[in-house]
Order: sequence, then C-alpha cells, then structure tokens
Amino acid sequence: MGLGYQFQSRGARATIASLWQVDDSGTQTLMDAFYEFLKSGKYSKTEALQQAQIKLIHDRKNQTGQKRGGLEVEPDRGAVPKSIGSLDHPYYWAPFILIGNGL
Repeated sequence: MGLGYQFQSRGARATIASLWQVDDSGTQTLMDAFYEFLKSGKYSKTEALQQAQIKLIHDRKNQTGQKRGGLEVEPDRGAVPKSIGSLDHPYYWAPFILIGNGL
C-alpha cells in the first residue's frame, strides 16, 4: 500500500501522489499551479490538478533550471532522462494522481 493510501487510512480525505520518482523543480511548479487553481474556488481538487498539468504542458516559460526563492534550481539529472528539457514533457506532469476527492 502506497503513502497516499496510508494517509487516507489515517483520515486524510484526499492526497496527491506520484506514480514514479519526480524531479523537485517540476513538482514545485506543478504544486504551485495546483494550489493556485484550488485557491481560486473555481475548481474541485481533481479539476485543479488537471488544470495544473495542462498549464505545465502549454506554458512555454516552464523550462528546467527555474528559480525558487531566488535560487536557481536544476533538475536532478540522475532521475531525469537527458532528452527532457522543459516541463511540458510528461515526465514532469503525468505521474501525479489524486487519491480520493474529499468533496
């Protein structure tokens, strides 16, 4: 049983989990977008995750080597295939799933 399901067994109504090891810079960008959409009040958790994934796909500003907190953050090249250069690649957005919805 994965960590997301463990959280739910302890009372969490919903969790976001990844299906494989994910790069920190891509995760940060996706989660920032997810909470931006969720906070707007226009989207359910499922829709907010979907919109965040779509944003990574279509936003050409999302290149690897982003700045976070004023520091340049490079992807973990041990985990990222060399052919991947921007966050629109499925490696960055596809592994995230919502377990439960907690409506």
